[in-house]
Amino acid sequence: MSIILTGGAGFIGSCVLHMLNSKGIEDIIVVDNIGSTDKWRNLSNKVYTEYYNKEGFLEKLPDLRGKVSHIIHMGACSSTTEKNFDYLYENNYLYTRRLWEFAAENNCSFIYASSAATYGAGQNGFDDQQCISKLRPLNGYGYSKHLFDLWLEKQKCSPKQCVGLKFFNVYGPNEYHKGTMASVIFHAFNQINSIGKVELFKSYNVNYKDGWQLRDFIYVKDICKVISFMMDNPEINGLYNLGTGKAESFFTLASSVFEALGLETNIEYIDMPEYLRPKYQYFTEASMEKLRLAGYKEEFYSLRDGAKDYVRNYLDKNMEIY
Repeated sequence: MSIILTGGAGFIGSCVLHMLNSKGIEDIIVVDNIGSTDKWRNLSNKVYTEYYNKEGFLEKLPDLRGKVSHIIHMGACSSTTEKNFDYLYENNYLYTRRLWEFAAENNCSFIYASSAATYGAGQNGFDDQQCISKLRPLNGYGYSKHLFDLWLEKQKCSPKQCVGLKFFNVYGPNEYHKGTMASVIFHAFNQINSIGKVELFKSYNVNYKDGWQLRDFIYVKDICKVISFMMDNPEINGLYNLGTGKAESFFTLASSVFEALGLETNIEYIDMPEYLRPKYQYFTEASMEKLRLAGYKEEFYSLRDGAKDYVRNYLDKNMEIY
């Protein structure tokens, strides 16, 4: 089993690499763009065959014909505030198309990261069984992901297996390099250590109290379990939500971090920046029926249990690598 894993030094990708190693798989080509970042740390306790920078990797694909069983494509620009759409189009859409075409030509499995950002404000709900042409993403990142999902629907041929996963709000170890794009749990932990409290945005929607804006938070270890399930069931194809199916409040998230640290909850509500207010999502919750119907039976981490594991076993242990 020879695997191409893009984004393999990143947050989700490196956790997937850990999962592959735990399955005894070591013939893995890691593709990423580490540069001068600390993402190399995410590879330091893993086994893989080769590392390639994403720039120029597509030109190497012809040399891999007939040698690849799976492409697990986690690589992307995941910044929801990225303004250079030409970059997003090239990196998130065209790059994904080329990898898919290689998978189709070489009869291998293709598992890729879509995004819940494709749902936009959620005016059409968060159901992965609906017509995706109705979706209206709120930012360039979400639209670049949506473009590939739309393109994929029109293709008449297919790889051996093709699965897209719409990740909701993912948190967990190995995200330490992500800066402002890291999870709220990561930032909450750091705020508690530096100022003794967690700052959450005030609500500007009368239907939601301050701190009770709702998100579907999913632990990265559950992401890995689902990808492993897809690999073990190559007959499964399609576009699937990947959340927990249960929305939780930011208040619950923050209090879970305090609880994991054995501290009293201390939250301050701050003004939301003006530029965020028109695009802010007050509620996301994945419909998980489609994945369950496909046969996935594992229970997902609750937010409290996931936060406890993340804080105690990774964040509070000097940002331990998973």
